[in-house]
Amino acid sequence: MSDTNLSAILHKKGDLKLEERPIPKPGPGEVQISVRKCGICGSDVKYWKDGAIGHFIVNKPMLLGHEVSGVVSEVGKGVTHLKVGDRVAVDPHVTCRMCEFCKSGRYNMCPKVYFLATPPDDGALARYFVHAADFTFRLPDNVSFAEGACVEPLSVGLHACRRARVTLGHKVLVTGAGPIGLCAMMCAKAYGAKIVCMTDVDEKRLEFAVKCGATHTLLIEKGETEEEAVVRLEELIGGRPDKTIECSGAQFSVNFAVHATKPGGAVAIVGHGPPNVSFPIVATVAKEIELIGSFRYVNTWPTVIDMISCGKIDVKPMITHDFSLEDTLKAFETAKSGLGVKVMIDCGRD
Repeated sequence: MSDTNLSAILHKKGDLKLEERPIPKPGPGEVQISVRKCGICGSDVKYWKDGAIGHFIVNKPMLLGHEVSGVVSEVGKGVTHLKVGDRVAVDPHVTCRMCEFCKSGRYNMCPKVYFLATPPDDGALARYFVHAADFTFRLPDNVSFAEGACVEPLSVGLHACRRARVTLGHKVLVTGAGPIGLCAMMCAKAYGAKIVCMTDVDEKRLEFAVKCGATHTLLIEKGETEEEAVVRLEELIGGRPDKTIECSGAQFSVNFAVHATKPGGAVAIVGHGPPNVSFPIVATVAKEIELIGSFRYVNTWPTVIDMISCGKIDVKPMITHDFSLEDTLKAFETAKSGLGVKVMIDCGRD
């Protein structure tokens, strides 16, 4: 065990520094984790670039990172399902466990949630951090630390597929071919969708989506209307999608999702764009489209880990870059540039 705890601390907008912090000790019901891999999320980059996401504002130094895997290095009192040496991935939530949402299994709605790397809560981009043991999950030997860190973004995709009730034989449209869109696509395929078509305005992103398993792609052309794009989509996939997962947050994509989805279908909204977007209300009502919000995830870690372990999901193509903790600033620059898809930081020393 190292006696240092190098940590990536965001002090304010644009001010990210590597600093030594004390190694935290686990309390009752907690585990100390020696972090091995931490993925950079778009939210990490946005906090770094802008100092805020909506009403979540960086007002004090904050440890970044919430896509985490590692090794249990110390166990707190009362923890019996984990032991020192276990390889693990963590669900970034820590909730009250007492409210109506926690008790009904929808802990992502908990009003007292502590969520890693969301102001004012610290994250895990360090050599060591402490986390609630009941939100920490053991990894099988055949799941790498990098894959374990990807359980978090995959969980966003899995939760959206569950919310939209994607199942065997469905045609699924995923709008936005960024990391979350790719995760939604892979989860839809794992759930048995026969067609998963991804859309984007960036041709290179769509080429990469095919490498990751998309069955079809549709490049949205500059100046075309949503209705014109729908005609091309129908020709491409032989009909309209049963379910759409909207991962871009763009106004065009929200409108397109409603117009494209077949009558009686469902649109799960995942992407965060402007604070307010409009919906084509006449089409939504006349087609009886279900509009479904999908926020983070809930009860997904065991399922995603199993999907990776048994080969239902291959997330490895998404992992394009790997930096050491000492090169965190280079890693963030790479993530910001858009050159990488999933940029990893290696926090271990062995």
